Amino acid sequence: MTTARSRHRFEYWTVRAVRAIVRVVPDGVSRALGATLGLLFFVVDGRHRRIAERQLRAAFPRRSAAECRAIARATFMHFGRLLVSVLRFSGLSRQAMLTRVEYEGDDRVRAALAAGKGALIFTGHFGYWELQGVAHALVLPPISVLARPLDNPALHEMLEGIRTATGNTVIYKQGALRRVLRALEQNQGVAILMDQHVQSADAVTVDFFNRPAATASALATLALRTGAPLIPAFALPLPGGRFRMIYEHPVEPPPATSEDPVRDLTQRCTDVLEMYVRRHPHLWLWMHRRWRDDRSADVPGAAVPATSAPGEQHP
Repeated sequence: MTTARSRHRFEYWTVRAVRAIVRVVPDGVSRALGATLGLLFFVVDGRHRRIAERQLRAAFPRRSAAECRAIARATFMHFGRLLVSVLRFSGLSRQAMLTRVEYEGDDRVRAALAAGKGALIFTGHFGYWELQGVAHALVLPPISVLARPLDNPALHEMLEGIRTATGNTVIYKQGALRRVLRALEQNQGVAILMDQHVQSADAVTVDFFNRPAATASALATLALRTGAPLIPAFALPLPGGRFRMIYEHPVEPPPATSEDPVRDLTQRCTDVLEMYVRRHPHLWLWMHRRWRDDRSADVPGAAVPATSAPGEQHP
């Protein structure tokens, strides 16, 4: 058996074991378990811990190294809670799911669909985005979720089952354009994550935390081509193991006089995501190297323009 296959089997059965545990223990215990798992990875995964801390120092130059380290630690703990929350939530009945979520702005999705051009619902690796996909179809028409297949086939199958449990479908990025356009033509919603570094020729560079970030142009291109409204979506934790699913106002398209409408619209979408990350920095994926073309993220103490923004909160 190859090393990769052995690792995949270990990962799969580890997740299976965690799922079995968190589905039978009380909510508080499962959240504590998730936080503990995240903290464990914070301790042992030095590479991603250093990436998170460097990027936090560059993004929040007015905060001390100790503050950035605390946010990084809280970020790892959050993603541990996210894992157990997805595994626990997906095992509930629809009615039990509904008791754990509340919705804000879902009428904006209905209004968008009433226009008959579908809706592009976008977010980032922020908060409880996987739960939002599952919970969306409890009160709104099911959506198509644009995703990349996991490298681990067994975990990929498990995650696809979670994502489709409430009626959604998954569109994988390879050859996805036709299926996305068909979904919009049929007045359906399509969910897209927009916050990872891309190296493709059609990437655009926008400002994210006052630094250039290569970003996929597909979201803005689809909106401008089809007229589908762009709706930002965010899932935030509430006390007691509950969640708030937020749908913001649609992002306004750039004016007809814009010299680069795709970049301008991508920037507007990025600005909404940044607003939420500044408010809740520990809920975003800082361990992903978002600014790969900017080496200052990899150099401790590198000079970054000192800027501040409203809405920043500590975890």
